[in-house]
Amino acid sequence: METTRQYLVTPACGKRLIGKAAAAHPAVLKALKRGTVVIVAGTTNGYAAEEILARLGRKFSRQRFFRGLSLPPARPVTKQGRLPGESAFPGDVVITKGAWQKGKTIFDVVDNLGEGDVILKGANALDLAARRAAVLVGHPKAGTIGAAIPAAAGRRVRLIIPVGLEKRIAGDLDAIAGRLNAPGAGGARLLPVSGEILTELDAIALLSGARAELVAAGGVAGAEGAVWLAVSGSPRQMLAAEKLLKSTAGEQNFTL
Repeated sequence: METTRQYLVTPACGKRLIGKAAAAHPAVLKALKRGTVVIVAGTTNGYAAEEILARLGRKFSRQRFFRGLSLPPARPVTKQGRLPGESAFPGDVVITKGAWQKGKTIFDVVDNLGEGDVILKGANALDLAARRAAVLVGHPKAGTIGAAIPAAAGRRVRLIIPVGLEKRIAGDLDAIAGRLNAPGAGGARLLPVSGEILTELDAIALLSGARAELVAAGGVAGAEGAVWLAVSGSPRQMLAAEKLLKSTAGEQNFTL
């Protein structure tokens, strides 16, 4: 008999869920043994890197694993987009046949990637209904997503897009991109991307077999940006989902 329960998931808990799912994804597991996995730096991908490297018995720090951040308006950054006193960028995470190539970035290895390899690249906007994502672009050559797309489209490299539900938007991503990318517009550009979306909903399905649905959102006192999920499944699936969600419930908000 199928049952349904509701759970509150904060953005931090969601990042942990997505990270666990990335580490259990069949394509990632296969590439860890036989090919290359590239985890492009980003806050959500930091959890994926942590979980994946833990499978290999390696420790990983998420502290500087990003190229850009969205911060409250009052937070100070330097003109390079870093926080005052911030250390240098350590690189993406590149794993080839189970070996972590420390200090490498996607730009160092992307031309050698082929079918069976995997790129994990985060996103900044999510059209949940259409299962499409888009990436904010600040670099004149489209940055890391500009490097990933030729590999995915030209050589069948698997592109997985870990993205939290707090990044969902209303509207057509192509139309929005058209406005943001038009001559004379200011700010970052936006690039809609084709790839495999990996949200908290997908993570719950992958790790427990249960189905999850977004039913409400919002909160205060640390639950800002949180989502209410209705999770449904068999008794065995619900037990697995309950254990999974309890394991992430204490995840602390991301700090710098």
